[in-house]
Amino acid sequence: MIDTLYLENDLRSHPRAREICARFPKAVTVPIERYGEVFNRNQQSFRLQKTKPSLILARKHGRLLLPTPYGIGGAHNYYFSHVLNCLYDCRYCFLQGMFRSAHYVVFVNFEDFQDGILGTLALHPGEKVYFFSGYDGDSLALDSVTGFIRAFLPFFEANPLAVLELRTKSATIRPLLEREPIANCVVAFSFTPVSASDLFEYGVPPNATRIDALATLASRGWKLGLRFDPLLFTPTYREHYRRLFREVFAAVPTDSIHSVSLGPFRLPRDYFHRMVRLYPEERLFAGPLEERNGMVSFNGELEKEMDQFCTEELLAHIPRERLFSHPIEVEEPA
Repeated sequence: MIDTLYLENDLRSHPRAREICARFPKAVTVPIERYGEVFNRNQQSFRLQKTKPSLILARKHGRLLLPTPYGIGGAHNYYFSHVLNCLYDCRYCFLQGMFRSAHYVVFVNFEDFQDGILGTLALHPGEKVYFFSGYDGDSLALDSVTGFIRAFLPFFEANPLAVLELRTKSATIRPLLEREPIANCVVAFSFTPVSASDLFEYGVPPNATRIDALATLASRGWKLGLRFDPLLFTPTYREHYRRLFREVFAAVPTDSIHSVSLGPFRLPRDYFHRMVRLYPEERLFAGPLEERNGMVSFNGELEKEMDQFCTEELLAHIPRERLFSHPIEVEEPA
């Protein structure tokens, strides 16, 4: 899986870094001072690197948690990124417009993230605070490398006012099935219809496989989230989204669903143009798109129409209080 592993010099004796390195005994290990000298350098080909990414083990500095512009029922919402980049290759993903490199970065200083979470909880005494992982990379897809679940679920279990969302397109649920569920964790699966997934989501497990994973987690008592974003247009989107919703809700009891969210396809203008340069032949980028306020999205009326249709369809399956609509917003990485 990994042929080249970059390791920051001050992490050579870090237990988690050593454990990860041991999983790739045949990889060439290259010492570096800071991950940015590899990850942020100019003249890289994201598209070429995506075919064979390297792994970079680093320490996260600066602000480890940032506020989010969206939520799933809580007043206080933050995200943190222990991983940069994703195992999968979705053509609409903003990461390929934001990052210069397709290499995976794992920030191994989990304890610093946990200290940051405790500090954030202290800012909101006695209140629930939501923490979102899976923003700059999939929460579960690289867990066999990172050990994130093993490290963080006991921490959140010990801090019940902290609610963790694990956002994923993976069907890798074994780390969750190996332990009892906790009340303050939402396992959130992102879906697009099969018609869109086949066109735009490379390497992602089939919808049927992930729906089976949802059903298994529900049977074990885990709280689940359903994330239908970004909403993607095809001429027959109504038929395909209606079918997707029916398949998901037929497999998962409503009582197991913590929240459902919708989000439109939106990209900052600069990200969009970088992505077009990467994939000039991509049919998604030739769709009915327009620029509004520095963001590229589907035509405003079409975006509104899709959101309204999907909202009405979803409300046939879930109570309104469990449905959240929000735009996809992105920031430059710290």
